[in-house]
Amino acid sequence: MTKPRIAIGGMQHETNTFAPLLTDYEHFANASAWPGLTQKEPLLTELSGRNIPIAGFIEAAQDWSLVPLVWCFAEPAGYVTDDAFDRISGMLVQSIIDAGPIDGIYLDLHGAMVTQTFEDGEAELLKRIREVVGPSLPITVSLDLHGNLSKEFFELASAVTIYRTYPHLDMAQTGSRAQQLMHDLLQNTQSFYKAWRQLDYLIPITSQSTFREPAKTLYQQLDQIKTEGVSSIDMVLGFPPADIAHTGASVFAYGTHKASVETAANNMLAKLEQSEGDFFNPLIPAEQAVINAMQLATTAQKPVIIADPQDNPGAGGMGDSTGLLHALLKQGAQQAALSMLWDEKAAKQAHEAGVGQTITVSLGCHYPQYSDPPVQIKALVESLSDGEFAFTGPMYAGSSAKFGLCACLLIEHPTAEVRVIVGTVRSQNADQAMFRALGVEPLTQKILVVKSAVHFLNDYA
Repeated sequence: MTKPRIAIGGMQHETNTFAPLLTDYEHFANASAWPGLTQKEPLLTELSGRNIPIAGFIEAAQDWSLVPLVWCFAEPAGYVTDDAFDRISGMLVQSIIDAGPIDGIYLDLHGAMVTQTFEDGEAELLKRIREVVGPSLPITVSLDLHGNLSKEFFELASAVTIYRTYPHLDMAQTGSRAQQLMHDLLQNTQSFYKAWRQLDYLIPITSQSTFREPAKTLYQQLDQIKTEGVSSIDMVLGFPPADIAHTGASVFAYGTHKASVETAANNMLAKLEQSEGDFFNPLIPAEQAVINAMQLATTAQKPVIIADPQDNPGAGGMGDSTGLLHALLKQGAQQAALSMLWDEKAAKQAHEAGVGQTITVSLGCHYPQYSDPPVQIKALVESLSDGEFAFTGPMYAGSSAKFGLCACLLIEHPTAEVRVIVGTVRSQNADQAMFRALGVEPLTQKILVVKSAVHFLNDYA
């Protein structure tokens, strides 16, 4: 029997349409927490062994003949430029044409990409691919839990799998499930019956963690709803920082029995509707967060963590706002460390001065409309790094950071002891290695501030 010949690739971006920084081609081309743009044979070797969907698909499809296309990721930010989208989608489409006869396509996408022209970037990408391969070729897609999906996307994809954990621990597993759906599609003589439902309210990012209720129970119920004739049922909880028509949670169901598929989708949508009042958004002002953390730290046996979700680069925040840093200094916080403040100029200034030198620096606030004023301080340069180090936590498993010049600054202050890690490349802190690489041991701190919303729970909880 001839091995199935499956083309694989992907383009990942989570677009915050309120963010001021456009996402251009270079953001996809350059590595950060994930590898940069990867093509052809290196895709099979460079991406394998990581906690990313395409790695899970590759592992599960070892008995197939895989045709590597193009894969890339850009840190969440503002609109993807038309130039970047056209260039990368063009590369993907051309590589499919060059691949010759194929039995199917697997795509590792995010689900919340918005370009300067298209509100649903993933739907437009699938449309361009369908124009080349036709309407019947199986295309399976894996998606992030934070997708905003339109009906057009649903109609263009043959089957979809979605992360079931937030923080995302099951990214590679999701790719493996996409491989199983592709296997089922290749074995069936007809396409799946499929159903798509969209919720009528928005769920804040900070309320979506599957470590907590109600998302924890909702995701456990997916397998209970999967009855005979239903091959797959998944849902996205949506990405609210996107001012587009189809923002919000959606349910996707696939299978061989139409009535069962429709019933499964309806049942899951009903459970989401019933849970609206259970989603809690536990945000408090920065100064109160610091006061609470300092009070807890007086008796806590472990560090107290303050999450800064409004400035989370993992959701398109710039990573340079200073509200929490101002609050730490004002309240006289002791043994406090913040990571990572995006400030290329400060990182470069620290490297030019050298370890052990004191610098006068203006920290943060590149976009004043989104931040408190810059922090004007003198600081001791305690340590320096080229920003390249291995991650140690579960989310970035198998990957290494490429953050450019980084520095740890100990701020000179009469009442506070605060360290700030500054870096050249924007990234949320979801891994303790982002402290340790600059000589700060998280366990010895009383307060840790991370620019993250939920992903930090993976390695810090």
